[in-house]
Amino acid sequence: MHLSVLLDMSADAMGDRVAVTDSSGATTFAQLRDGARSLARAWSEATPPERVVFLGLNSRAVPYTLFASALAGAAFTPLNYRLTDPELRRIAERAAPAIAVVDDDIVDRLSGVDGLTIVPTSELLSIAERGDGGEFDAVPDPDAIGVLLFTSGTTGEPKAAVLRHSHLASYVFTTLEFGGADPDEAGLVSVPPYHIAGISAIVSSSFTGRRIAYLANFTPAGWLDAIAEQSVTHAMVVPTMLGRVLDELDNRIAAGRGGIPTLRHLSYGGGRMPVDVIERAVATLPDVDFVNAYGLTETSSTIAVLTPDDHREALASSDPAVRARLGSVGRPSPAIEVSIRDESGEPVPAGQQGEIWVRGDQVSGEYLGRESRATDGWFPTNDSGLLDEAGYLYVHGRLDDVIVRGGENISPGEIEDVLRTHPGVDDVAVFGVPSTEWGETIAAVIVPGTPRPDAAELQAFVREQLRSTKSPEFVEFRTELPYNETGKLLRRVLRSELTEQATTATSA
Repeated sequence: MHLSVLLDMSADAMGDRVAVTDSSGATTFAQLRDGARSLARAWSEATPPERVVFLGLNSRAVPYTLFASALAGAAFTPLNYRLTDPELRRIAERAAPAIAVVDDDIVDRLSGVDGLTIVPTSELLSIAERGDGGEFDAVPDPDAIGVLLFTSGTTGEPKAAVLRHSHLASYVFTTLEFGGADPDEAGLVSVPPYHIAGISAIVSSSFTGRRIAYLANFTPAGWLDAIAEQSVTHAMVVPTMLGRVLDELDNRIAAGRGGIPTLRHLSYGGGRMPVDVIERAVATLPDVDFVNAYGLTETSSTIAVLTPDDHREALASSDPAVRARLGSVGRPSPAIEVSIRDESGEPVPAGQQGEIWVRGDQVSGEYLGRESRATDGWFPTNDSGLLDEAGYLYVHGRLDDVIVRGGENISPGEIEDVLRTHPGVDDVAVFGVPSTEWGETIAAVIVPGTPRPDAAELQAFVREQLRSTKSPEFVEFRTELPYNETGKLLRRVLRSELTEQATTATSA
């Protein structure tokens, strides 16, 4: 299935339904198709583009550009506007030749990049909203590249993950009901356009008929205001967002400013969610259905889900094994196979930790200009995890983050989970730093709460609940931890900053 066909289905069946809103207005599904056709025609009358770069904040320009790219046979290529100018321009050079849709106030960031034809967002919206789309002769190829997403590049030159139309369409056709959203449903999108969750939100909302409400930039107050102003029923957050939203909501409730009564469904993902945060969220919002969704850029969208019923059952249970499921990402989607494998690629028994491998029609595992990592359809995710006897998947973090101390593999997430239960710890990051004696030693960076603990207290706390080899040998306190805009903890930043200091301390 091709994305242009998906848009045709929605426009034909639900043309009068509002597809997307932002601070400047609303667009129906019929208008979205009409505008995408106008843009594709304008682009194709010149030299048909191979790629269409997008650089900007969330707005109605995002779905217009995505679907116009599909009609024009071009790969939608959103770029990270938070990169430095040199980083951004290097990636843009790799995407060229291309049309580049850029927010008006940052056009200069890509000006002069060879091979880019820049279209300001205001000009794109003007073309899209003329209402002269008519018919457009497209040749939909489901095997063509639909989206290119560049990785963050924290360990080297960013890779361009390839998502073909067939990958993107597979998720919605196997897990969602066409037109299944009620007319009053609206999903708030606050993740940036270059995040896979932002792409899948457009595709899945177009298929179900749910209105997208865009929030240009996330702040806890802005998020809550948008839910109230746009009568949002569905939303997605990353773990760092949820804690901040709950703090803001508590302040508003204490001030008599009310809650968020329209919200019915809240999904979270993109990082490790502390159990105490989700317990607090459920207690604060008892009428909201919570979902933990696990997926990767290379899998097009969600591949495992901890359902609302899973949340309720775990919270109500006195069985430690059932209760522990709050720390899982649920069970794989029906169309996805998951296997846990050892270093040689061989499957391991239930309950044993290894690398998560996935297979399914929505899984790409392909990078532009590189050989695919998939073998017989199986994609090794580089995530460490396990499947329990009941089929629940637990994700322990990136394999690159595993600490190898004296030949023992230690998961930083396990130690973080313990430290978060200490009343004096508000946030924590655990990682390995070089050690002449052990190869690596364990470091922990703590955001302290009240009362403030000392390092020895926290080290003893871990020893009591785990064992001495998992107790951090190096502890530092900071006012905050570094996260990227999608809520992922930047361990590598901390590791780089603390390596020399920790090495000196442990070798003294």
